[in-house]
Amino acid sequence: MEGIRNKVAIIGMGCTKFGEFYNKGTYDLIVEAVREACEDAGIGLKDIQAAWVGTAFSGEVGTCLSVPLRLQYIPVTRVENRCATGGDTIRNAAYAVASGAYDIVLAVGYEKQKDSGFAGTSMGGPELHPVFGHRTALATFALRATSYFAKWKLSPEEGKSMLAKIAVKNHRQGALHPKAHMRHKVTIEEVLKSPIVCWPLGLLDCCPVTDGASAAILTRADMARNFKSDYMLIKAASLVSGPGDEYGRDDYDLSHFEEVHRAAQYAYQEAGIKNPLEEIDLAECHDCFSITEAIMYEDLGLCPRGQAKNYVEEGIFEMDGKLPMSVDGGLLAFGHPVGASSIRQAYEAYKQFQGKAGERQLKNPRLALCETFGGAYGAWSASVNIYGAAE
Repeated sequence: MEGIRNKVAIIGMGCTKFGEFYNKGTYDLIVEAVREACEDAGIGLKDIQAAWVGTAFSGEVGTCLSVPLRLQYIPVTRVENRCATGGDTIRNAAYAVASGAYDIVLAVGYEKQKDSGFAGTSMGGPELHPVFGHRTALATFALRATSYFAKWKLSPEEGKSMLAKIAVKNHRQGALHPKAHMRHKVTIEEVLKSPIVCWPLGLLDCCPVTDGASAAILTRADMARNFKSDYMLIKAASLVSGPGDEYGRDDYDLSHFEEVHRAAQYAYQEAGIKNPLEEIDLAECHDCFSITEAIMYEDLGLCPRGQAKNYVEEGIFEMDGKLPMSVDGGLLAFGHPVGASSIRQAYEAYKQFQGKAGERQLKNPRLALCETFGGAYGAWSASVNIYGAAE
């Protein structure tokens, strides 16, 4: 399998502020993100040959993008893969460019959740497990937490402390980003004492329900320098969907996500990465809940199984650590408009590579990992995209 390593570049990106926008509609968010991306790339909408739009809940068919942008009769494809939607949107756009079908394309992710009354708890969908499909997202990930604690023999106090340190890290980093939803620091004590929503997860262990949009303009790598010198290369775009192996079983290991592990391995192979902890300079993971980030450390191969607590205590994933994780605050602090999240992750990598990340700026990053996943028990879809600085 040849893949698309170094065949596609991102030459423009945009991202709205994430938050609760009762005074804005989906069109406002889309236009704002795309305007920034076009200005960044130095192109107009007339230069876009095809587009992909990712949204889980906030629009149907390609016209949810073509109408607000007044795109003139070009192909627009709507992508939906739950929380992996944004990563899959970039993946689809990238493969179209790599195939030679188009030279310049647009990928947009957005969600307008606050107007819908969505509370962030439902797993939804009749296609899901007949029992697990009716469990809330909170209960689903709380069960992951208790399963992880039990498997690796963490006391409730040890487990809760590990999760609190992750939440504190992400809120501290999110407070540095002017576009983040939750721009306030929290203490360990505040996280531990936050109201329990589904034990062991407290309020500050959970990402907010958020509105927002993000956008990327892609072109062939050999064309990128015609637009700018500080473009971003796509090193890998991996997507894995699970076969439902957890269905009907009572012995499935709930302390990891096999789809994420598989997607990461495929991405590393495509990008030529042998030791991710040593080679990757920054990472963005799907920290919908604090426990999810802890499990992602292991599923992404960034630390041995059962060692997340030790790595957290050593500060490995802090901004000044060996592998900074979610330096823009992640889902916990930046927010989680489902279709926009993974493209927002790419936006952070893009700004870091360009040296334009402000107070969050890392020292000369060259390689970034962005991961999201969504779905339900045994049938998750996981996206792992790897990006590199211009060469």
